[in-house]
Amino acid sequence: MTGFELTEEYQDLSDTVRDFADNVVAPVSAKHDEEHSFPYEVVKQMAEMGLFGLPFPEEYGGMGGDYFALALALEQLGRVDQSVAITLEAGVSLGAMPVYRFGTDAQKQEWLPVLASGQALAGFGLTEPEAGSDAGGTKTHARREDGQWVINGNKEFITNSGTDITRLVTVTAVTGQTEREDGSIKKEISTILVPTDTPGFKAEKPYNKVGWNASDTHPLTLKDVRVPEENLLGSEGRGYANFLSILDEGRIAIAALATGAAQGCVDQSVKYARERRAFGHEIGKYQAISFKIARMAARAHTARLAYYDAAARMLAGKPFKTQAAIAKMVAGEAAMDNARDATQVFGGYGFINEFTVARHYRDSKILEVGEGTTEVQLMLIARELGL
Repeated sequence: MTGFELTEEYQDLSDTVRDFADNVVAPVSAKHDEEHSFPYEVVKQMAEMGLFGLPFPEEYGGMGGDYFALALALEQLGRVDQSVAITLEAGVSLGAMPVYRFGTDAQKQEWLPVLASGQALAGFGLTEPEAGSDAGGTKTHARREDGQWVINGNKEFITNSGTDITRLVTVTAVTGQTEREDGSIKKEISTILVPTDTPGFKAEKPYNKVGWNASDTHPLTLKDVRVPEENLLGSEGRGYANFLSILDEGRIAIAALATGAAQGCVDQSVKYARERRAFGHEIGKYQAISFKIARMAARAHTARLAYYDAAARMLAGKPFKTQAAIAKMVAGEAAMDNARDATQVFGGYGFINEFTVARHYRDSKILEVGEGTTEVQLMLIARELGL
């Protein structure tokens, strides 16, 4: 990326994924959405394209790219199917990235090749029934016993946690506590790698969601789950801090996905406004429609600039936490606002699930909630302002 202009390599990647999204993903999206079925055939082709390995080095079976390459792919997929896009986003930035960022050489050698190839998926086990935005409220706990971690607890809303190709979930668990100077107790939270075939690990019945119906999402139960001590990911007691850094990066990815959703609503609305006629004219000739779509285009453009900026800072090794929060908030709101306006442009057809804009209307709300609510992003931005 040079400034805000894509290099030839980035542009080629974006164009390739766009073609794949239009010709392979879009034709089956309505079917998977209606059936609430995981798109295994699409995921397999994404794996063959190397999309799950985009930001990982070739030594681990990756494509040798970077995080911005992943973001570009997510934007193009998000235009036509957010469920497919979030499957890739969670599989890479939440599933495999913690292993890459914090894993030992042995952990990387064991897990990254199979995750980067897309042959297997991993989940990110952070959220709990009483620990969402307040992730520090984690109650899942782990204790050492005979060279193993014994884990007990519950997780909620975990993406990619129950598919036929899910092999790993990284979970946060309380592994100790310390007393602060004021006498209060601070939990020491660590992260532990849990293979999904471990006895006591169970992906419960999938959620009946408003949107993202083709994305795999389950609550998890861990009952006396035993894994070797060497399955500790990163330093003991640093799990919460490490996961927060993963979420900072993930907000760029979610912003890219949301930008794609916002752009998809623009594209669909422009096409429909040129085809649909009312009162003797294409409806796009009426300012009530054309101005609405123009405002939608401005939102998508602004969201794209925001995530490009955050990604550029990240790749340059500069602080990007605040910019990622801004990008996630702006893009998430753009996706939701554009979905609402696109549904209005389509009229009655916008209320029919087989139309892409209807799915965006249902799907986009979670973009203002997942991986940090809008309120959390505002909190992070306000802190940077010294408030």
